[in-house]
Amino acid sequence: MENISAGDTAWLLASAALVMLMTPALGFFYGGLVRRKNVLATIMHSFFILCLISVQWVLWGYSLAFGPDHGGLIGGLDWLSLRGVGQTPNPDYAPTVPHLGFMVFQMMFAVITPALITGAFAERKRFKAFVVFTLLWATFVYDPVAHWVWGTGGWLKTLGTLDFAGGTVVHITSGVSALVAALVLGRRKGLGLEPIEPHDATMTVLGASLLWFGWFGFNAGSAINAGGLAANAFVVTNTAAAMAALTWMTVSWLHKGAPSVLGAAAGAVAGLVAITPASGYVDVSAAILIGLGAGTFCYVGIQLTKRLRVDDALDVFGVHGVGGMWGALATGLFATVAVNSGAADGLFFGNPAQLGVQAIAVAASVTYSAVMTFVILKLIDVFVGLRVPEDEEVLGLDASQHREAAYTI
Repeated sequence: MENISAGDTAWLLASAALVMLMTPALGFFYGGLVRRKNVLATIMHSFFILCLISVQWVLWGYSLAFGPDHGGLIGGLDWLSLRGVGQTPNPDYAPTVPHLGFMVFQMMFAVITPALITGAFAERKRFKAFVVFTLLWATFVYDPVAHWVWGTGGWLKTLGTLDFAGGTVVHITSGVSALVAALVLGRRKGLGLEPIEPHDATMTVLGASLLWFGWFGFNAGSAINAGGLAANAFVVTNTAAAMAALTWMTVSWLHKGAPSVLGAAAGAVAGLVAITPASGYVDVSAAILIGLGAGTFCYVGIQLTKRLRVDDALDVFGVHGVGGMWGALATGLFATVAVNSGAADGLFFGNPAQLGVQAIAVAASVTYSAVMTFVILKLIDVFVGLRVPEDEEVLGLDASQHREAAYTI
C-alpha cells in the first residue's frame, strides 16, 4: 500500500460523504415542491434509493460500470460482490487511493442519478413500480453509460469524451428518462383544473442549499487527488451555481414580474448541473458563461415543456436534461489544457473536433436512455402497473402507499 496518499484518500472519502448528503437533500428539494399529502412519499423516493442502490452497486453495479471491459459497452462480472476490490489502489482509476475508496465515491453518483428521475413522476407512481423501475434502470441504463464514459475501454471514453463528473452519465440520462417517464405516466389528476402548489418553499430552499454544499464533493471530488484540479473544480462549481441562480431569478423576474425565491433555488441547481461535466476542464470565466447559459436555457426549457402540456412534475428534464446537454456541449467549447493538461482543448481554444465528440456523447446518452427507459416502463406497466388508482392519487401517496402522514395537526 506504499502508493496510497493519506491526503488523497481523506479527500475522496470526505467527498463521498458530501455526495451521499445530496440524495436526502434532493428529497427535501423535491419534498417541498409537492403537495402536503405527497411529501413523505416524495422524500421516501430519495431515501429508499440510497438504500437500494448502495446494495445493488456492491453486488453487481460497480462491476458492470467499472469492471474489465467487454467490447467498449459494459464491464464484466469479474468484480461481482466486490471480489478483488480491496484496500490496494487500482491504477486505471485512482492510483493513490484504495480501490474501495474509489468504489464508494462512485456509488454515491449511482445513488443520486435515479433519485433525480423521481421528480418527474411525483404524486402519481405506485411504490412497487418505483422500486422495480429503480433497480432495472440503474442496472440497464446507468451502469452501461457510466462504463461508456468513465470505464477503462468504454467506447465514449476511447473516443475522447470529456465528462469530469457526470453531465452525460448522471444528468442527461436522468433528465431524458424523466421526460419519458412523464410522458408514459401521463398528467396528474386535476392538473390545470385546481391549484397544485408547493407545500413548503422553505424546505425546497434548504434542499437546494444542501445540494450546493454536497456538489463540491461531486465535482471537486472527481479530481480524485487533493490538488490544484480539485481546487479549480471547487471554484468553478460555486461560480457557475451563483451565476445561474442570478440569471434564472432575473429572467423569471422579467417574465413574471417578481423575483422568485424558488426560481433562484432552481437556477442554482441548474448551474451546478451544467458545470458538472466541465468543472475539471474550464476556467472561472467560462464558468460564468456556463452559468449564464444554464439559467437561461433551463428556464426556457421548462416553459416549453409546460406549453407542450408535459407533466414533468418537478421540472427534471428542464433542469437536468437541458442543463446536462448544455454543460456537455459547453465543455466542448471552453475546455482548455491550461486547466487540465491530461484532457483536450475545446472549440474556443483551437480544437473544434472536441465539440463534435461531445455532441456524439450527448446524442448517444439521449437516445439510449430514452429507448431503455421507455421499454422498462412499458414492461413494468404490464406486470406491476405504473400508476396508483385515481382514488389513491386524490387521497395522496403518503396515506395510500405508506399509511403515514407527514404532518399531524
